[in-house]
Amino acid sequence: MLYRKIGEFISSHLQTPDGKILLIDGARQIGKSYIIRHIGQKKFKNYIELNMEEDKLGDRLFADVRTVRDFYLTLSINFGDKMGDKHDTLVFIDEIQAYDHLFTLLKFLREDGRFTYIASGSRLGIALKQTSSLPLGSILVKHMYPLDFEEFLIANGVGQLLLDSLYKNFSDRKAMPLAIHNKLMSLFRQYLLSGGLPDAVNNFLGQNNIRTTREAQEAVYLNYGIDAAKYEQQATRRLNILRIYEMIPSNLEKTKKRIIAKEIEGKTGKRMSNYAEEFEYIIASGIALEVKAISRPTFPLIQNSGKNLLKLYMNDVGILTSIYYHNNPKAVLDDVPSINLGSVYETVVAQELKAHGYSLYYYDNKQNGEVDFLIDDTEHLSVMPIEVKSGKDYKKHSALDKFVSNKHYNVHQAFVLYNEQTVNTQDGITYMPVYYIMCFKKQ
Repeated sequence: MLYRKIGEFISSHLQTPDGKILLIDGARQIGKSYIIRHIGQKKFKNYIELNMEEDKLGDRLFADVRTVRDFYLTLSINFGDKMGDKHDTLVFIDEIQAYDHLFTLLKFLREDGRFTYIASGSRLGIALKQTSSLPLGSILVKHMYPLDFEEFLIANGVGQLLLDSLYKNFSDRKAMPLAIHNKLMSLFRQYLLSGGLPDAVNNFLGQNNIRTTREAQEAVYLNYGIDAAKYEQQATRRLNILRIYEMIPSNLEKTKKRIIAKEIEGKTGKRMSNYAEEFEYIIASGIALEVKAISRPTFPLIQNSGKNLLKLYMNDVGILTSIYYHNNPKAVLDDVPSINLGSVYETVVAQELKAHGYSLYYYDNKQNGEVDFLIDDTEHLSVMPIEVKSGKDYKKHSALDKFVSNKHYNVHQAFVLYNEQTVNTQDGITYMPVYYIMCFKKQ
């Protein structure tokens, strides 16, 4: 079984007396149901799992359930012998967004307190916004993402001693020994191929077969597109969602990676605001990560962000490399000079930062250029710029130089992430191996 950090959070929360009902949000096929099922069956004598998507397509037993009493009666149809009490019975409501009235019912189920509950779903961000009576005081939403690089290292047998050493060296701004650096870079490149989708990771580690790994990734990529059709009945809007999603890989290969509104439908005069609902679906469903533009970077970044200059990254780097390189792993594993892995590296950094709690921004200034990522530096109440380099020209970053030297921005920390072993700081910029991105954690 793959280790998932969120498992410790789930397990602890389920043991909290009178705690809010936990909702695990995230894109499909990232392992939400599996980790909840594993913990539920381990921690509770009676484990009850309900899948509302399946119910909606089948018997529709819960379609008209509006009261606690009706919920219990319907539950007893199939699980009457497992309905114990709060301490020994966990009810897991999977794909809860299929019936939005169940969000409201969660408040009353919690107040009644007969069982322990947990729920999960995809597109929860959209469903919660559309729910008229949201039980904010009764639920806790926790976002889940594909395996991050640290989880991938653990899946490959990397022990706690090395992980602790990585965090210590990151904190001390020191390099790892050369042999260990080379091994970590080898695992990092493997992660670029496998990504963090559990099926793909298990396949990659178990079979060492790039073809079957790609098949798993391609199936998820296809299903993400199918999900868009479920969301929107209007054919034009549904098609635009698919267009935007399918544009992401090609956009990331451009110098300016941001979405251009007129390219979505090939029509001039279109603005980003014309596609607000499409972007909302893509982002809220978790299938893509948004990075908003900042031209005046002050802490906190959210107060200066806008949506007119928006970048989108794939939610999983394995899907991206599958689209780019198909069944040939050499472009990634052999570090082929003619292949620019810049967009692939940026995708990993976006994934890691998002999974570790950061909102994502980038610096965009007509005079000074662009910096790949900006995050809030809460320690210094400032802004932290991060530049990502996959090649040998990691010292070329004029926009970052101007950014750091601008006294109005009050930069205390700036980073360039690259392939080399060495860690050093020059002119206020710290250079370190890209795998150290796993150590950036929001406090």
